[in-house]
Amino acid sequence: MTELAPDYRTARRRFLGAAESAGALVDTTVHPLTGLHGEELAVDVAEVGATDAEHVVVVVSGTHGVEGYCGSELQVDLLEHLPERPLGAARLVCVHALNPYGFSWVRRVNEDNVDLNRNFVDWSVPGPTNEAYDEIAELLVPSSWSPEVQQQTTDALMARALEVGLERFQEIVSSGQYSQPTGIFHGGTGPTWSHRWLRNWAADAFGSAKRVEIVDLHTGLGPWGYGELIGSEPVDDPAHVRASSIWGDVRSMVDGDSVSAELSGDWTGRARELAPSAVTTAVALEFGTVDTITVLQSLRADAWLHAHGDPTGPEGEAVRTQVRAAFADDDPRWISTCRARFVEVLDTALVASVPA
Repeated sequence: MTELAPDYRTARRRFLGAAESAGALVDTTVHPLTGLHGEELAVDVAEVGATDAEHVVVVVSGTHGVEGYCGSELQVDLLEHLPERPLGAARLVCVHALNPYGFSWVRRVNEDNVDLNRNFVDWSVPGPTNEAYDEIAELLVPSSWSPEVQQQTTDALMARALEVGLERFQEIVSSGQYSQPTGIFHGGTGPTWSHRWLRNWAADAFGSAKRVEIVDLHTGLGPWGYGELIGSEPVDDPAHVRASSIWGDVRSMVDGDSVSAELSGDWTGRARELAPSAVTTAVALEFGTVDTITVLQSLRADAWLHAHGDPTGPEGEAVRTQVRAAFADDDPRWISTCRARFVEVLDTALVASVPA
């Protein structure tokens, strides 16, 4: 059974080693900051197949940094078992650690405390408002993280969830907010480093492509080990229709049938802008870990740590352990279950025919 890497350094080394063994063409863009252990951070892209292929399948890991532990391992396994995949005339592209800073520091967010999947809004106008989040911002990320404060604020948040309903509470907290820079699910104040990298890279990556499928790997929502495919469009949108024609059961976050709330600024929702000359279909593949409350508590602890605590002190290690446990199950059975689903999703993309 496969084991997850213990840290970003190991995950990156495994990925680059697997890419070399597979004969992949590797392109690296170094991040301006360093990692938790002073290591180099980078987005590494490994490509296999003809560079002028008309069909391109892209697999992305680490949009939410800590979720890269699963995504990276699935990419490594893919590259190590490449002869078993029905690649045909397609080009396979693995983007490793879209948010390398969050991956290394065991955070969901980036170096600016920005959730990359809330950052792809239209920055020519002010960011979306979320007044309901503002009302509970101090409860979500208090200035103290003592056991007493944790209990008090958690009780108050659960009372609010009962008042508005769990689905509405999830939407308030996780859909995205642009007014609380030290809060959770913050969308930022402009395009982040990873956002700019993705657009710049995509401008050159899909020149000859006529068809592009993108699978963005995530963890943290849904039943343990189950991989739900999530689309960013309504079910009657052509992109969702295409996704359903490829994979069958794709859940729309917009129409409320997904484990995810509808998001502001998720990047797969802007995928058509990345490859405007191609028929582009993008989905998130979300693997469940623990219950939603445990996930939320880990994100609250992480936000408090980086806003009011010492990420390099003893409390930092404890919080990182908590965050990792919420998004990366080190039980080998979990990643084995995720791998089986990932292989199914990938192979389907490689061989499926797609309506225009």
